Amino acid sequence: MTGIAGDDYSGDAETNYTGLMDKQITRELEKLLGREAVISSPDDLLLYEYDGSVEEARPECVVFPRTTADVSAIARISAKHGVPMVGRGAGTGLSGGALAVQGGILTVFSRMNRILEIDEENMRAVVQPGVVNLDVTRAVEHLGLYFAPDPSSQKACTIGGNVAENAGGPHTLAYGVTTNHVTGLELVLPSGDVVRVGGKTCETPGYDLTGLMVGSEGTLAIATEITVKLSRKPEAVKTLLAIFDDIEDAPETVADFTGRAITPAACEMLDGWTLRAVEEFVHAGFPLDSGAVLLIEVEGLKEAVEEQAAQIEEICKLHHAREVRVARDAAERDLLWKGRKNAFGAVGRLSPSYYVQDAVIPRTKLPETLRKINEIGKRYGFSIGNIFHAGDGNLHPIILFDQRDPEEFKRAVAASGEIMRHCIECGGALTGEHGIGMEKNELMPLMFSDADLELMRRVREAFNPEGRLNPGKVLPLGKGCKEVRIPPGGTASLGVL
Repeated sequence: MTGIAGDDYSGDAETNYTGLMDKQITRELEKLLGREAVISSPDDLLLYEYDGSVEEARPECVVFPRTTADVSAIARISAKHGVPMVGRGAGTGLSGGALAVQGGILTVFSRMNRILEIDEENMRAVVQPGVVNLDVTRAVEHLGLYFAPDPSSQKACTIGGNVAENAGGPHTLAYGVTTNHVTGLELVLPSGDVVRVGGKTCETPGYDLTGLMVGSEGTLAIATEITVKLSRKPEAVKTLLAIFDDIEDAPETVADFTGRAITPAACEMLDGWTLRAVEEFVHAGFPLDSGAVLLIEVEGLKEAVEEQAAQIEEICKLHHAREVRVARDAAERDLLWKGRKNAFGAVGRLSPSYYVQDAVIPRTKLPETLRKINEIGKRYGFSIGNIFHAGDGNLHPIILFDQRDPEEFKRAVAASGEIMRHCIECGGALTGEHGIGMEKNELMPLMFSDADLELMRRVREAFNPEGRLNPGKVLPLGKGCKEVRIPPGGTASLGVL
């Protein structure tokens, strides 16, 4: 344990459920789902002790439901025997949110992957949680529609996981994160009861339970059916690549955009080190000799797009951009975005593993924070790349390290903790889209008072009174929250943003 996180929190520690599974529970699950839908052998379970984070935790049983009734029955078995139940989508999460930290039943939704309804007139789709994010857009693009939230893992991540973590993506600068695009949910409670919240309308009377559930990381209920908004494709799109020799000019440009009330659809930044790694891998056309680039996209009505693109180009040049390129066609635009969305795969070619973080800061603090990240990297002896959603201040510093060296892993976690502390001191937040999970739950006192955390705990207990749904996530585990838990392993962060 290393003391690098916030104030003490005096809440009661959660019940530890580890080791409660027995063969009787496995037999009941096999009877319910069929033997082919239940995994319990130690070798097979190894595949499910990882996600895209540096965390690891092995379940005691993995199940693959096909229907809401299956999930309800699994929850009843979990309640009957008092064992944990954890939901999992594609395993691309970056905070350990879908790991069975206290063992129990890991419920994987890969077989609940159907698009149940496309309502073109009301611009809604109803999907199961295992539907892949990009598949929603593919199913409706012939209608001139698309699903706006676009994590860089959208070719693999699922809508259920997006709902659990309130996922974002580059284009959520203008359109908002997942919670802004979910209007209704079918939920299984820890008791096994099935309830519905929200619907197809934009607003429903009473408490906003849909909004409460999105981002709750499966600690309140498990979503088995999700109603999402569909958006109309814009009339025109322009993608610009602004090239800077000095890295500090790029974030200052972003601050100037927002100061002038200009909000692009997306505004991404890559520092020179990262863009060189990307270019060697993807060949997207990023200049190898630059200090940083901004990838900016504007969309809407043709005339407005032309005007906004001209304004952005002018502002970039005011801040010493040596060149502003405009993608000539859809193919060139797609190549630039391929470079951005495959960036973490590119970095993975250069290091045995890497640790990526997810803090959010005010845009005006970007230059100062990039300097601080560089200083922390030098002090701990790490290369740290920076690629992030510059438009909304959502940072993703990438610490390169070797997980085979336990001491190096501890130093990587300590460096990450210093970065997070700095971001909070700047008036920021612990996460913009990855979630808290088991990675940052002990850091929650950096942001929240004892009273704040107790209120959150009471909300969780109203839905999940025994704490069996996804235990060990989001909230601090109890006293001693000045310490950051060092995970026992040190696996490569393979998820993408």
